[in-house]
Amino acid sequence: MAESWSFLDTFETDFRPLVVIELAKGTKEETIEWFTNRIVDKKTNGGAQLLVKPLVTENGKENIYLVGASHLRLLLGAETVGLVKECNDNSMRTFTYSSRKTFKDFADDNHNFLTVAECQYIIKHELENLRAKDEKMIPGYPQAKLYPGKSIVRRLLTSGILVQIFPLHDREELKKLRHSWYGRVKVGYQPLDEIRCYFGETIALYFGFLEYFTFALIPMAVIGIPYYVFAWEDYDKYVMFATFNLLWSTVILEVWKRICAIMTYRWGTLLMKRQFEEPRPGFHGALGINPVTGREEPVYSSIKRQIRIYLVSLPFVCLCLYFSLYVMMIYFDLEQWALDYHKENESNFSNLMLFVPSIIYAVVIEIMNRIYRYAAEFLTSWENHRLESSYQNHLILKVLVFNFLNCFASLFYIAFVLFDMKLLRQSLATLLITSQILNQFAESVLPYWLQKRHKKRVKKHMSSLKTDTDLSLVEQVNLEKEMGTYFGTFDDYLELFLQFGYVSLFSCVYPLAAVFAVLNNITEIYSDALKMCRVYKRPFAEPTANIGVWQLAFETMSVISVVTNCILIGMSPQVNALFPDSKMDLVLTVAFVEHLLLAIKFIMAFVIPDKPREIQLKLAKLEFESLEALKQQVRATDMYNSEK
Repeated sequence: MAESWSFLDTFETDFRPLVVIELAKGTKEETIEWFTNRIVDKKTNGGAQLLVKPLVTENGKENIYLVGASHLRLLLGAETVGLVKECNDNSMRTFTYSSRKTFKDFADDNHNFLTVAECQYIIKHELENLRAKDEKMIPGYPQAKLYPGKSIVRRLLTSGILVQIFPLHDREELKKLRHSWYGRVKVGYQPLDEIRCYFGETIALYFGFLEYFTFALIPMAVIGIPYYVFAWEDYDKYVMFATFNLLWSTVILEVWKRICAIMTYRWGTLLMKRQFEEPRPGFHGALGINPVTGREEPVYSSIKRQIRIYLVSLPFVCLCLYFSLYVMMIYFDLEQWALDYHKENESNFSNLMLFVPSIIYAVVIEIMNRIYRYAAEFLTSWENHRLESSYQNHLILKVLVFNFLNCFASLFYIAFVLFDMKLLRQSLATLLITSQILNQFAESVLPYWLQKRHKKRVKKHMSSLKTDTDLSLVEQVNLEKEMGTYFGTFDDYLELFLQFGYVSLFSCVYPLAAVFAVLNNITEIYSDALKMCRVYKRPFAEPTANIGVWQLAFETMSVISVVTNCILIGMSPQVNALFPDSKMDLVLTVAFVEHLLLAIKFIMAFVIPDKPREIQLKLAKLEFESLEALKQQVRATDMYNSEK
C-alpha cells in the first residue's frame, strides 16, 4: 500500500462533503491554517490527505469546514482500517487495494462500493490519527502542548479549540431510509441492512436486538394473558409459567448470539481484527514511554487510579445506594398512608390514591437514575482510565449496580420482607408502565418537539439571507450542528436491561409484564428510529461484532431471575401446605429445584453453539487460508534470502 500513496491525488473536482468540523469562534488564523494544512497534506508528510473546504455564508467564513476525500483515498483508507467486504466467490475477506477487482460490485467508477457510513468512519479514523511530529504546541496556543505522536484532534478537543466533528446526513438516502423504516405503520422486519449502511453496525445491531427481543417476548405475552385472567391466585399453575419463563430467558439469549453472528458475518465486522487502542481523549498524566508502542504519551500511575476507585468512587456509590434505600422506605411510608386513607374512606378517589405512591416513586426513580448517571460519568472520568474500553466497563458497572438496586429494591423488599403479593403485583405494574411512559417522553417526544422548534428558527433565519452560496447546504450544516448529540446505545440497552428484569424477575407474580413490554417495544422501535433520523446529529459508524458487555448483563439477570422465582413459588401457600411439619424440607426442596434449573440453563448455554455451523466452517476456512498464505510468504522470503 505504501506504493499507492505516491500517486494519490488529493484534488477532486466533484467534492462531496461527508464530515463537518466546527472550530471555536475567534480561533486564530494561524491555527486554522496549520490544522487544515495537516488535513490535506500527504500521508508521507504526516497528513491525512483529505479534502477540505470552508463553509462560506453571507458573513464569510464561520469557522466551519467540510471534509471529504477522493474515491481512491477512501479505498486506501478502507484497507488501513481493515474493512471486510464480500468477494466474488461470496466469501468475506479483508479489503486490500491491490486485490480490489476480486470484490463483489467493485468498479473504478462505482463510488457506492463503500457505504457512506464506511466513508465517514474512514475519515474519522484518519482525522483522529493525525499526530504531532516535531510541534511542541498548537500554533497560536502555547498552553495547548503537543509532543511527538500526540493526536492533534484530541488535543484540539480538550483545549476547546475544536468544538465538534460530526458526519453529515445524506438527505436523499435518509428520506429513503425513513420511508422504509418508520414512514408507514406495518407489521414486518426492520430494514437492518439499510440501517447498517447508513448508521453503521453498532446502531443496526441495537435495533436488531430490540426487534429480536420484542418478537421473543410475544410467546411470554401470549401465555401470560390467560394466566392473568384465569389463574390469578393459583400458584400451582404459575410453577409451569415460571419454569417456561426461566428456560425461555436462556434460549433467547443463546439464539441471539447465533443471529448476531450471522448478521455481523454478513456485515463483515465478525472478521474485523481489533485495533490497538489509543489513549482516550480525557486521559492525562506525565509524559512517559509506552512499553508496547515505544511512543511518548501520558502515563498515569495505576496505584493512584485504584486509590481513586476504592477510596472515593466506591464509597460514593455505596452512599448513593444507601440514599436509594432511604427513598424506598419513604415510599413505603406513603404506601401505608394511602392504605390507611383508603380504609377510612372506601371511595373511588381512595382507590385511585392507592396507585399514587407507586407513580410518584416511579418518577423519583427515573430522576435519581438520570442524576446518578451524570455523577457516575464524572467519577469515571476523574478516575482517569487510559483506554475507552476500560472507561466504559467501569461506567457500565457503576450504572448497572445503582439502577438495579434503585429499580428493583422495593420489589425485593415487598416480596421477601413484607410478603405482600398483591402489593408486589401493583408496584411492579405501576413501576413498569410509568417508567415506559417517562422514557418515551424524555427520549423521543420532548427532543423531537425541541428540534422542530429549532428547525423553524433556522429556516426563518436562512430565508432572510441573500447570498449566492448553496443555501441548502448552509441550512443543513447550521441545522445539524445545533442538533443534539447521540451518545451511543448505552441508555437504550440499559432501558431494555431493566425491562428484561421487570419481565423475568417476578414473572410468576405478574404475567402481564411481557404484554406491556411488547407494546412498549413496538412504539420504541418507531420512536428510536424517529430520534435517530430527525432529532440527533448523525453519529459516526462504529464497527462491532456483538452487543458487548450487555450480553453478560442480560445473562446475569436471567440467573438472578431463577433464584427469585423459585423463592416466590416456595413462599406460596399452596407449596407451603405440602410441607406442614418441616420448613427445612421446604427450603431444601426449593434450593434443589433452583440448582436444577440453573444446571439446565448452563447445559443449554453450553449445548447451543454461539455460531451456526455454516459460519464456523467459513471462519475456519479463512483461518486456514491465512495460515497457508503466511507459510508461502515465509517460504518466498527464505528463498529470496538464500539466493542473495
